[in-house]
Formats: sequence, C-alpha cells, structure tokens
Amino acid sequence: MTRQSVASVAAAALATVGLGALAWGALVERNRFTVRREIVPILEPGSAPIKVLHLSDLHMAPWQRNKQDWVRNLRDLEPDLIVNTGDNLGHPDGIEGVQRALEVFQGIPGVFVNGSNDYYGPLAKNPFTYFTGPSRYSPRPSRLDTPRLEEFFDSLGWHSLNNAAVSMTVNGSPLEFFGVNDPHIGKDKLEVLAGALDDLRQEESDATTDRDVVTVGVVHAPYKRVLNSFVTNGADVILAGHTHGGQVCVPRYGALVTNCDLPRKQASGLSVWHHALSAAFLNVSAGLGTSIYAPVRFACKPEAVLLTFTSDDFGYS
Repeated sequence: MTRQSVASVAAAALATVGLGALAWGALVERNRFTVRREIVPILEPGSAPIKVLHLSDLHMAPWQRNKQDWVRNLRDLEPDLIVNTGDNLGHPDGIEGVQRALEVFQGIPGVFVNGSNDYYGPLAKNPFTYFTGPSRYSPRPSRLDTPRLEEFFDSLGWHSLNNAAVSMTVNGSPLEFFGVNDPHIGKDKLEVLAGALDDLRQEESDATTDRDVVTVGVVHAPYKRVLNSFVTNGADVILAGHTHGGQVCVPRYGALVTNCDLPRKQASGLSVWHHALSAAFLNVSAGLGTSIYAPVRFACKPEAVLLTFTSDDFGYS
C-alpha cells in the first residue's frame, strides 16, 4: 500500500469516527437525561434535610415532548424546594413546553433567575465561535415573551431573584436567597443586590429565631465577579447554569469551553469557590437542553441535580 493510499484510509477512518461521534451526540446523548445527586452539608446540627431540585437550561421548544415528560416525572423525587437558574426558553413558542413540563411543581416553594435565552430567541451561528470567547448576541435578536414566563413562575409560587433577595423557612430551617439577573448580557446589578440584602437582613434581625440562617446565591451565568460578590455577601452555597457543562467534552479531559470566565474544571458539578478568606459550595448544572441550532452533546449528558442540604460538619478543601 502506498503512502498516499494509507493517508486516504486514515482520513476516511477519521471522518467515519467523526460522523459517528456527531450522530451519537445529536441522536443519543442529548436525550440521555439523568439526575445527578449531591450532598451539601450546610445546615445547623439537628436540622431536617432539605431536598433541592436544581433545574437549568431547558432551552425548551414546543415539540420536545420527551424532555417535557422527563422533567414532569422529576416530581416523583418529592423535592422540598426548586431552584431554576434560567434559559428555560429555546423557541418563540417554548413557553408552552415549559408550562407543560413544570406545572406539576405548583405549590412547591421555588426561586428563579433569568438567563439570556429567557429574553432572546436562539440564532443560527457558527458553533466554533464559542472557542474564541463568551458568545455575543446580534443587535437584532428576536424578543421572547419574558413577562409570560415570569407570570407562570409566579403562579407556581416561585420567587424572582433577578437582582433581588427573599427569605423563607423550609423543613424548619431559615433560608435566605439572593440572586442577579443574567451577567452574560450585563443585567446583573450587584450594587442593587447589596441594598436588597441589607433590607432583608434587617427584617431577619427583627424576627426571633434560634437557628442560623443558611444563605443561597443564585445566578444563571457563573462569572467570577458575581461568584466573588456572592461569597463576600455570605453565600454558603451558589447555584448556577449556563455552561452546559461544556456541551462537547473530551473524555478524561473535560469541558473545552465554559462560555464565560469560569475555569473549565468547574464547568459542571459540585465544587468550592474561594474568594479572599471565604468560600462557598458551587453547583453548576450542565443543564437539560441545547440550542435548537446546535443539538449535540458529547461526553456531557443533560442533567437535573438533586441537592440534599444536610447538617454534617464540613470543611472547605
């Protein structure tokens, strides 16, 4: 066999492997929905556990019935609290699929923040541009029905944390939540958040409680400036989405990109975020969807996350 024919065979084999990987990612893996389970020991000793269902990046289109049915079945996990970290919409009519998927959680306490795709519809673009840095939006993207989405979440009993703070008691433990609107498109207002936290904590100080308050930070895109601010403001745990876990990963290497300035090694999963002399648990969800223009996942299954807040002693590592 000549050198040229060997090269041709190698090129053909490489192309076959590439097409096979693309087919797997587009037809199989992006539909292999899974539940990742994590233990987060942040409650006071003797506290009852709290099951938190973390949902993110549904990127819902109305025809995605399998995904809608799978999300509906998460109700069987009997969560005590829902945290939704944005990018629910993936199509101008995506709200219909979101309503069908999430209506079963009505009455379960919840909080949410918006992602950029809760405001703007997806655009066809070259996926390789993600390797040049965080994505940017066209000056004329299609606007989505954000008010209808927020009204639906309100009907479920969920609280908006878009540059806001709120407190609630879950399973006997006092919790405070704060969050920002999506930093990826510059909607985070950290200076507004500081004031909201001051007001909330003044109310908490006026209330009588014999239990320590656990603080939860919520954001869609986990940019460093936001994570650092959350730690400074006393977050015990931070929940985020946006990265899709890299969406296309290399086995044993991990994510190639995060679509923000978060380190690749923290593109998904539970880790610890350090800032100054403090730290907080950080859970980044790989999310449940993809853009309808890039419907591929590889070595990065779509996920919902069931976090169980417990009362174990713990240390940062």
